[in-house]
Amino acid sequence: MKGARRESRGPDRESDRDREGVYRIGAIAERYGIHPQTLRMYEREGLLRPARTEGNTRLYTQDDLERLEVILKLTRDFGVNLAGVEIILNMREKMAQM
Repeated sequence: MKGARRESRGPDRESDRDREGVYRIGAIAERYGIHPQTLRMYEREGLLRPARTEGNTRLYTQDDLERLEVILKLTRDFGVNLAGVEIILNMREKMAQM
């Protein structure tokens, strides 16, 4: 029903936004219009490194979101494959350390 209030999830469930600037995978997937499995693949490939709760829930910080935006820009707008994204991200990190 439109405008209806969401039921409370209870004290044992985490909200989509647990703390200031920390988001769960479903909220991020919805925000960026991608499937949660895509985020899991980016993690498997080493492109994203979200924190984990004791229950193994992925938590994405603002830094993770900025990195995700770069990944999506490279893949969607420039057609870079994931191997190329990895190289570009590594080069950016090295340049930032200089």
